[in-house]
Amino acid sequence: MSKVPRPPKPPTDAPRGGPARTVSELLPDIGGAAFRKFGFVQSSVVTRWAEIVGPRFAAVSAPESIRFPRGRREEGTLHLVVRGAHGPVLQHIVPEIIERVNRFFGYPAVARVAMRSGAVAGAAPATQAAPPAPKPVPAELGDSLRAVVDPELRAVLAALAAGVATTSGPPRIGERAE
Repeated sequence: MSKVPRPPKPPTDAPRGGPARTVSELLPDIGGAAFRKFGFVQSSVVTRWAEIVGPRFAAVSAPESIRFPRGRREEGTLHLVVRGAHGPVLQHIVPEIIERVNRFFGYPAVARVAMRSGAVAGAAPATQAAPPAPKPVPAELGDSLRAVVDPELRAVLAALAAGVATTSGPPRIGERAE
């Protein structure tokens, strides 16, 4: 019996697949098929919506899709999601939105805009600022305020006590303090 020679093994330190690529390089390729499936010729309409319509209107609206007539790639309908009661305001600027989108594409891609009310994914809800941290209770007010557990109630009572401490005489009802 003769032995059949085996092919040599490749070196283990050889590079596999070329240089590393960043995620931002991969995303246009990955998202392109999904954007085309949902009616977008270019994904940049979604990613650059704030540049197209401005930050004020981008905060309350987002493009959903562009539907073209069968067999054509122009004079389509841009479908927008609009937050809350901003629909009537955006309805007044529809001609400007059409002009800006067409200028972005470089040809008359959009002829109409259809809007529906809904939640806009990119819009951040309005948040209230956190109340300031309560100041420590002055020693002259005694230990009675230190026993109050709720910090907001303690702050209100401390402000009331400080206001009472700075006034002199009986309270005047019906007069404005200026």
